[in-house]
Amino acid sequence: MSRVLILATGGTIAGTGIDPQRSWAYQAAQLGVDQLVQAVPELVGESLATRQVAQLDSKDMGVSTWRLLAQALQEAMRDPAVDAIVITHGTDTLEETACLLHALHDGCKPIVLTAAMRPATAPDADGPRNLLDAVRVARSAALRGEGGVAAVLAGRTWSARDVRKAHSHAMDAFDGGGEPPLREGESWPAPMGWGWACLSAAPPRVEVITSHADADGWLVDAALRHAASAGPLDGLVVAATGHGTVHQGLEAALQRAHQAGVVVWRSSRVARGGVQAREGDGECDGQGGAAAAWPAAGSLTAAQARVMLVLTLLRQRLQPPQRPPETSSIAPAV
Repeated sequence: MSRVLILATGGTIAGTGIDPQRSWAYQAAQLGVDQLVQAVPELVGESLATRQVAQLDSKDMGVSTWRLLAQALQEAMRDPAVDAIVITHGTDTLEETACLLHALHDGCKPIVLTAAMRPATAPDADGPRNLLDAVRVARSAALRGEGGVAAVLAGRTWSARDVRKAHSHAMDAFDGGGEPPLREGESWPAPMGWGWACLSAAPPRVEVITSHADADGWLVDAALRHAASAGPLDGLVVAATGHGTVHQGLEAALQRAHQAGVVVWRSSRVARGGVQAREGDGECDGQGGAAAAWPAAGSLTAAQARVMLVLTLLRQRLQPPQRPPETSSIAPAV
């Protein structure tokens, strides 16, 4: 039987509340990984190992925790006794961690993320079932030689490339941004294999800006002024309207940022479809640039696009590219 290592990071799946009938009133990241396993009778006697990597509400996820997780994953990849890894996580930023792991993992062993929409003390707690499903999916993937990254939630398996939180409180809160869940036995998308060294350097500052009615670029200009004294602003991801359109006031401010050396990527604030590269992307408007000259983030959410831009800039520091990313019409395919 394949041995599964469970790495815990906290989240609602480890959350507790004082009133089971008020499942929304709880504190995340209270139970340890061994308590999570003990709550699943079907896992008793299974070939499992556990490790508490972090204990936090995933809204507070960041590079420091990702580094700890990366270290634990590297050790697991080298350990011949470990065949697959399950990561328990909070739902709020699961799509960002999944995106990061898809980009960095070399694909030698399967990694499965899982989470919960209800705390462990809720009468309808979904954590135990999700954890059981995740272990089974991870074990099955290991047996057939799978080595990608996936997320298992509410009875469905999603590619780490596609998964995102699509509902704020429903039990079945995740989808694939228009992509279907993975079928049992279906091959997972191959991870990108950029390597964990990307996390060794200090992360660049990349922020997300939203285009909306009356968006005049005030926040962009404020960020540029602040960067003059507090450290560089390296990148901006604009959550654009529709298929990558940007309010003219915000576009002008983004162009000023672009001319100041800030890398700008376009994503969409729309739930599905993203911003795909189209004919004319990469062309300027004769006035030094235009929104279409900024790379499109494909199907990535704005949060995922930010992760990918951070990693792209980190890779440049480790190995300078042939050309800066702003000259490309699309973000790296994931």
